[in-house]
Amino acid sequence: MLFKGKTGTLASSRGSLKWAAALVLIGALACSGNETLVLRVGGIPDQDVTRLARRYQEFADYMSARLGVEVEYVPSVDYAAVVTAFTQGGLDLAYFGGLTGVQARLREPGSMAIAQRERDAKFHSKFIVRVDLPVNSLADLENHAGGLTLTFGSESSTSGHLMPRHFLVQAGVEPDVDFKSLPNFSGSHDLTWRLVESGAFDVGALNEAVWQRAVDAGRVDLAKVRVFYTTPEYFDYHWTVAGHVDQEFGDGFSRRIQRALLELDTQDHAEILQLFNAEQFIETNNQNYSDIEEIARASGIIR
Repeated sequence: MLFKGKTGTLASSRGSLKWAAALVLIGALACSGNETLVLRVGGIPDQDVTRLARRYQEFADYMSARLGVEVEYVPSVDYAAVVTAFTQGGLDLAYFGGLTGVQARLREPGSMAIAQRERDAKFHSKFIVRVDLPVNSLADLENHAGGLTLTFGSESSTSGHLMPRHFLVQAGVEPDVDFKSLPNFSGSHDLTWRLVESGAFDVGALNEAVWQRAVDAGRVDLAKVRVFYTTPEYFDYHWTVAGHVDQEFGDGFSRRIQRALLELDTQDHAEILQLFNAEQFIETNNQNYSDIEEIARASGIIR
């Protein structure tokens, strides 16, 4: 009986060893699955969702081929949701505006701005107004603001809110005080010009590229709405890569992402660039957006 007991103990030990070996094998398989990694990409929903879906599907296909990993577009309902997804590990690479990029990098240590369009070093906002109103400058707007309504874009938009607000305040116009009512936030640049065109609001501020594309496409009724002021230049849209990417995908992977962005050209990738209103992407860095951060802090948007 003693011998049988030893045999039983030995059998039990062998069973435990088999289970341990199986667990080690499962763990090894899980850890070896670099080929199953997915690079999650997103961007601020600053315009029509159909255009955004087409933009990022084309972009995801290109990046997947260049990087040798699966690339997935993760849509977001608003600007703040993109920042949240990025800072909570839901996005590895994101196309931000100046403000949202600053917000994301402040909350995600190690993340880096790596590429921007050429135009984003000298970006502008457009102020638009109903054609029949006597507003042709910010001075005119100051004189008539008490009888007018204003719509910005998203509250987190650089070109649709932060910088237009900044230049209004510099001109002596307090958006939250001087207009007929508190400013509206449309949520997207395309909706901003539509709201002014329809007469729902008197004045709007939006991204220059979205405005120009809509005008060029003949979608804006210029008999109803016009530009009356273009802001000074500032840094805006850019790609930011999360701080965890090199650890998750391998050393140097962030640099590979940057190279893939810089190698987009109009000869071979015209459709992708057109969907980003770009001719090419160039290098950028976190420091380029220090003025945006300073203005956002002064405005109380970043504390």
